[in-house]
Amino acid sequence: MNLYGVINGIATFLPSIKALDQSSIPASIVITGSKQGITNPPGNPAYNASKSAVKTVAECLNYELHTMHPNVSVHLLVPGWTYTGMTGGDRPDADGDSNRRKPNGAWWPDQVVDYFEKKMAEGQFYILCPDNDVNEETDRKRMLWTVGDAIHGRPPLTRWREEWKEKAQEWMDKYEFSN
Repeated sequence: MNLYGVINGIATFLPSIKALDQSSIPASIVITGSKQGITNPPGNPAYNASKSAVKTVAECLNYELHTMHPNVSVHLLVPGWTYTGMTGGDRPDADGDSNRRKPNGAWWPDQVVDYFEKKMAEGQFYILCPDNDVNEETDRKRMLWTVGDAIHGRPPLTRWREEWKEKAQEWMDKYEFSN
C-alpha cells in the first residue's frame, strides 16, 4: 500500500508536471516516508521495507529530475510522531470526551507542515521532522549508527540487540556532528 500509492501517484501526475513550461512554472513533488524505512526497527518488516522502497523511489526521482526538469523539486518528508485522526487524534476517550488530548511527545500536523515548509524553502530533499521526544540530532545519530552495521561488519539491527544496546548508546552519547 505505501509503495504502490507513491508509484501510482508518480505515474499519474509526473507526465503533467513534466509538460509544464519549465521556464516559468515551478513545481514540487512531496513524497512521505518514514524513519522506519531508514532505521528499520524490528517488529514490522513489511512496513519498514515498503517505506525503504519509498525512500529509494524518492531519491531516484530527485536525481532523475534535477537536470532534466530543474524547476521541479522533489522532497522526502519524513515526519516524526504526529498526532492526527489516523493516530487517534479525533477519537473520544473512555468518557466520550472528544477533546483531542495529544500525547506530550507528538507534534500536531501543523507543526510538521511549518517545519516542512521551512526545510523546503531551504532546498532540502530529506526533511526529517523531529517531534517532542526525538530531536534532529538523535534522528541523525540513529540513522548513522544503522548504516554503520553494514560498514563495520556488525550484525543487522544492533541498536535493538541486547548485546549491542549499551555500545550503541555510548556511541550516540559521545558522537558529535561536525558542520
